[in-house]
Parts: sequence; C-alpha cells; structure tokens
Amino acid sequence: MTPASEEARRYLQLADDDAAAFRGLLKLPEVKFRLACFHAQQAVDKLLKAVLIFHGIEYQRTHDLHTLATLLLKHGVTPPCSPEELTRLNPFAVTFRYDDTDIPLIRDAVVEEMLDAMRRWAGEVVQ
Repeated sequence: MTPASEEARRYLQLADDDAAAFRGLLKLPEVKFRLACFHAQQAVDKLLKAVLIFHGIEYQRTHDLHTLATLLLKHGVTPPCSPEELTRLNPFAVTFRYDDTDIPLIRDAVVEEMLDAMRRWAGEVVQ
C-alpha cells in the first residue's frame, strides 16, 4: 500500500464520520437542517479529496466542491455528481454556519442521494 492510497483511505473514513453525523443530525428535530448539511458538505469534500489524493492530483486548500470536482474532470476522472450539482452544498460549508436562518436550498433526500453516490464512487476508486 502506498502512502497516497493510505491517505486516501483515511479521507474515506473521515468522510464516513461526517456522513454519519449528517444522518444522525437529520433525525433530531431540534437540530437545524443547515447544521446537518454542513456535515454532508464536509463528507463530499473529503470524498473528492480522497480521489484526488489517490490519483496523485495536487489541489489547493479549499472546501469548494465545484472547484474540486472540476479539477478531477480536468484530469479525466468523472465523479457521479457534476460540479454544478455539488455546488448546491457549498453554502453549508461556511455561509450557513454563521447564519441563524434555515433556508431550504436542497431537500434532505437529494443530499442523501448525492452523498451515497459520491461514497460508492470514491470507494470504488480508492480500493
């Protein structure tokens, strides 16, 4: 096992932790949707980075899912969700963490579908 593949697997585990937090928080009626989605965004961020690391693709430090997915595409790696689809999660990384409103930009089922598709894909790439 190479250091890159070990690091990529570590990112998959970190993504799984965030995905579990997302799903757990969704079940709590007292927790705002935006807080749960923060963890979904973080999970997808780590999944994209796991694949980037696995392929040896250098990336700038960012949590912008569009930027990370576009970088993969430029290197011939196609994630199951387009950069435009993933952009819908970007506001949960920072914008809504410091806002007390809960604006439903995306439905929880859509977030779960994206998260599941991204995890399956990353798991297949990073074996």
